[in-house]
Amino acid sequence: QVDRSEVIKSNLNPVFAKIFTVDYYFEEVQKLRFEVYDSHGQAGVGTHDDDFLGGMECTVGQIVAQKRVTKPLFLKYGKFAGKSTITIISEEISGNNGYVELAFRAKKLDDKDLFSKSDPFLEIYRIDDDRSEQLVYRTEVVKNNLSPIWEPFKVSLNSLCSCEEKRKLRCVVWDYDSRGKHDFIGEFFTTFEEMQKAMGENKVQWDCMNPKYKIKKRNYKNSGVVVLLDLKIHRVYSFLDYIMGGCQIHFTVAIDFTASNGDPRNSCSLHYINPYQPNEYLKALVAVGEICQDYDSDKKFSALGFGARIPPKYEVSHDFAINFNPDNDECEGIQGVVESYQSCLPKIQLYGPTNVAPIISKVARVAADEERTKEASQYFILLILTDGVVTDMADTREAIVRASYLPMSIIIVGVGNADFTDMQILDGDDGVLRSPKGEPVLRDIVQFVPFREFKNVSGAATGSCL
Repeated sequence: QVDRSEVIKSNLNPVFAKIFTVDYYFEEVQKLRFEVYDSHGQAGVGTHDDDFLGGMECTVGQIVAQKRVTKPLFLKYGKFAGKSTITIISEEISGNNGYVELAFRAKKLDDKDLFSKSDPFLEIYRIDDDRSEQLVYRTEVVKNNLSPIWEPFKVSLNSLCSCEEKRKLRCVVWDYDSRGKHDFIGEFFTTFEEMQKAMGENKVQWDCMNPKYKIKKRNYKNSGVVVLLDLKIHRVYSFLDYIMGGCQIHFTVAIDFTASNGDPRNSCSLHYINPYQPNEYLKALVAVGEICQDYDSDKKFSALGFGARIPPKYEVSHDFAINFNPDNDECEGIQGVVESYQSCLPKIQLYGPTNVAPIISKVARVAADEERTKEASQYFILLILTDGVVTDMADTREAIVRASYLPMSIIIVGVGNADFTDMQILDGDDGVLRSPKGEPVLRDIVQFVPFREFKNVSGAATGSCL
């Protein structure tokens, strides 16, 4: 049990105030079950005194993708609980929402040195809920200057104010001392909310106050003025921001049908269909596909094959639809892909070579077309399942570099026991991937995984690793 809500009395349409906080991992299928009870008196919820009103199961991914999920409640043994429904609403509460760029200066600071002017620097502290202070940033020292202009700096909103605009900040100005005994010039308190008044052409300033001087000196005004010259907010959008903003994931799987996989009729083949045990191609497909399907509203997945001779002319193809419908290569859900894969095997002749550039380019063209639309609300994931090193490495590198400029990522899963050392080049973890002409990828979009390292762990763990 993760948590439970408060009890709302005498209400058939309760709106619960309790917020459930759940860690979210995109790479995992996180199953949840919600149960509703009618509570009687002081007895704890879940005892025999409570009436079970119904339950509902879903995944965290479904809630995140849809933002608002309404489903019917079921009694035990799968019976509907009348017309009862439950609605779950989700929102991201993680604090990493970007960073802010700040530019400060000061005017007419107190002079703390006898034979020269002060050497001021500024420190910003965040005041936490327990009233402790956390240093957020310390500027450079400006030597011999009572009206310093400090260099602009960047700090995350999470570090600055825990993403709470009203959280109090303490800013302190010191006179630098090389021995470490810095002289206190003054301080002021503010909030990020107040700082935002400095956006655009506006400026915000604070009196830099020394509390001791304020008590001792009757005519004390301040120990100088600190001015926020400029503030710029840079929002860093998270995966959840895109999903909740309506972004859909378009999932494509590409399956290696080259002869090196072995005759599918032979039990030693990587494509052998065992009625009691899925082969490695199916295991990898289901592990990744089940995660991605929660973020695809129509649950339709493109399924392609490469390296086989296909009917009717039995010419070699490196980007054919495994449902043999060139006008619509989509299958209904992961189960639809599995069924198309199984029905496809007896109709084709495994051949070669292992060329994957055509499929990468094909998906990239679709991604490019989507990017040019007004909405541009789809992200494309291409899962390539292969039993060996690609033979068109130069063309593949070129295709990946081109795709790195598009809303697209590629997962390559090595199936079987082949030596996949050369495939690590495409991953880019050991260096920046470049095209044959030397052009680097704009961003790292390829992840290579040898399936043998994960095939003996649970399905959920396999999906997480992939």
